[in-house]
Amino acid sequence: MTSFLGNNTPLVDFDQKSLAKYHNKVLTKLAGGNSRYACYGLAVTIFSLGIFRDFLYERALRSQPTHPALQTPTATYIAYALLAAGNTLVISSMWALGVTGTYLGDYFGILMDDMVTGFPFNVCSAPMYYGSTMSFLGTALLFGKPAGLLLTIEVLAVYLVALRFEDPFTGEIYAKRARAQGNGGSRKKEL
Repeated sequence: MTSFLGNNTPLVDFDQKSLAKYHNKVLTKLAGGNSRYACYGLAVTIFSLGIFRDFLYERALRSQPTHPALQTPTATYIAYALLAAGNTLVISSMWALGVTGTYLGDYFGILMDDMVTGFPFNVCSAPMYYGSTMSFLGTALLFGKPAGLLLTIEVLAVYLVALRFEDPFTGEIYAKRARAQGNGGSRKKEL
């Protein structure tokens, strides 16, 4: 099995290239100087790649052997519970953040007025990543495929690596705004 992380490391791009894109505003320049259009273009790209990733994941699972321990009624119930909970985290995150909050608007200078601390962010710090991981795991169990369990571990590893870079980078963007506003802190908004 080819390593998902090894072949898709460029998709998790919170390294020097991301910093260059942030500082040089490459995508904004490509969008005619409109940061909102650049963010929407990135949103369409990320969403489309996510659909393609899910398609490849499903295709990969179909061609793998099943395991009897993963084809029990209990495994099926757990699978549906993971899918429901995972999708709830992802969809409610997108609802709370909106398009620009979900798709890296802060990298384009489109900052939210307040930090979202209500559901689902009061359940876990990265509900989109953990919800997506839960959905991958649920799908693996639903199909009864051990290979899906391994791919889910790789997906989680990619998300955890991304968070190690993304969280401090995003935090610094908001800290920079707070310093510029002279209030020294961020406001919190309960949704």
